[in-house]
Amino acid sequence: MDKNEFFKDKSRIFVVDKIADMKKYSQKEDKNTVNEPMFVYGYSHSDDRGIYSIIDKINRGVSFSSFENIIKKYHFTLQNWADFLHISTKTLSRYQKEDKSFDALQSERILQIEILQQKGAEVFGNQENFSIWLETENLALGKRVPRSLMNNSFGIQLLMDELTRIEHGVLA
Repeated sequence: MDKNEFFKDKSRIFVVDKIADMKKYSQKEDKNTVNEPMFVYGYSHSDDRGIYSIIDKINRGVSFSSFENIIKKYHFTLQNWADFLHISTKTLSRYQKEDKSFDALQSERILQIEILQQKGAEVFGNQENFSIWLETENLALGKRVPRSLMNNSFGIQLLMDELTRIEHGVLA
């Protein structure tokens, strides 16, 4: 047996031992406990049904009446929402008048922002503190105002990552 084969065998044994240890210490899920909120970007604490439910909602499209319930909860203007969704405020008004559903891309962005807001409120203790953070220039984000990053998926993911770092005390 040469040196490389020896290390391969050793690493296989190590992995098998670790899996056995993990099985030995795994705990069954208590059905009486409440699961933490699901955050699609990062997929933490989620199950497949939750992900598929969100995908189905995106594919069906978010109705304007559902969108109104979302926008009432947050400190964004209609112009902010129009910028996030890459549509005009006139189009938003037409959607409202016709109670039209958003297309899949816009629905996805709406749900991403909703999930970001939930995560932010959890990390900062309430929606008001998170709103202040969203409007404050942030050194960790390249001296950008976090809200300015919410008009595309990569920016929202960057904000989710930053919230996770803050949550875990990694501030730099």
